[in-house]
Amino acid sequence: MPGMGPTLLEPGREAATPAATTVTPGRPRTVSVLPNVHMAAGGEVTLSHSDAERYRVLGVLGEGGMGVVERAEDLDIGRPVAIKRLLPEASHALGIARFVSEIRIVGSLDHPNVVPIHDVGVDPDGRYFFVMKYVEGQTLGDIIDRLAAGDPAATAFWSYERRAELMIAVLQALDYAHERGVIHRDIKPENIMVGSHGEVRLMDWGIARRIGEPDPGEGTGLIGTPAYMSPEQAACAELDARSDLYSAAVTLHELMGLRHYLAHRADSMFGLIEAVQSETIDLFGGDTHLPPEMRHICTRGMAKDPALRHQTAAEMIAELRGYIDGTFHVKCVFTLTKRALRGSGRFVDRRPFVAIGLVAAQTGLSLFGAVALIYMLIA
Repeated sequence: MPGMGPTLLEPGREAATPAATTVTPGRPRTVSVLPNVHMAAGGEVTLSHSDAERYRVLGVLGEGGMGVVERAEDLDIGRPVAIKRLLPEASHALGIARFVSEIRIVGSLDHPNVVPIHDVGVDPDGRYFFVMKYVEGQTLGDIIDRLAAGDPAATAFWSYERRAELMIAVLQALDYAHERGVIHRDIKPENIMVGSHGEVRLMDWGIARRIGEPDPGEGTGLIGTPAYMSPEQAACAELDARSDLYSAAVTLHELMGLRHYLAHRADSMFGLIEAVQSETIDLFGGDTHLPPEMRHICTRGMAKDPALRHQTAAEMIAELRGYIDGTFHVKCVFTLTKRALRGSGRFVDRRPFVAIGLVAAQTGLSLFGAVALIYMLIA
């Protein structure tokens, strides 16, 4: 959406230029370690070593203000990997400090919904890089675009229940990170990757930080993506886990309703940031695409006051599971009706013969009543 991209600076402000670090060409290369194995006809084994670079770059996957992500092949192990490398213009003290912070934070998060780091290094040009698992698939933003365009395959596959399951996976990664004192600060559809086998990964921890610890470059301006940030993040205030949960609720709302709640503010960055902080959100008025349970979850998750939101990712997960299982707390006539109907279905699953007997009895009574009525009419 125009005007909703990431920014690292508060509009109207310029960042101070950090002092550049000296980049010395000829730093140690990342060369192959494992030997080449050769088998002779008689079974004799010989080994040879190569001075080639371990990682062969195959193309660029994406580029941001600080770094570039490349698709590569690990020649030692023989597997595809992704390499994030600092851009030359970001190889200053602040840029390196943020890069090191990202590496150490992601490296500490051993969770199936967080992409693991395999290696770190310095390339021949003196630029720092790290190697991570390569995830092949599509972003959640791509999925939303396909759903919004009415793609038949996407619509058939991505039921509301499957969309809720996807967000549960994202929230599980956040729950794990929050328990370890880490906040992501940039939850949005473009940072959620859905692999070719259905695996869900929360990507790009480049501006993540530990709660209570100073942020490298703190005070240089707004950090994050305005369209998805919480009111307190837009105000450059102190953040905790509830800020991430606000961003997750915005993402959930867009995934379910297929539109951003501030689409009408996309033309102005100033208007967007002001709306995040002060505009009243009414998810019940005219938003007919949202299931009623999702309206309640998103309304709570997107409350301006952090105290009124879900206090933990686990709370939000529980509500999403309640929606999937049909045990969501009754909030209105719609959720009451849906819960009653789903409860009837579960009763049939657990006691099929009792249910059949009740249906037969009800049918018999209805038939008897109809016959009696006809008899009275013709008598």
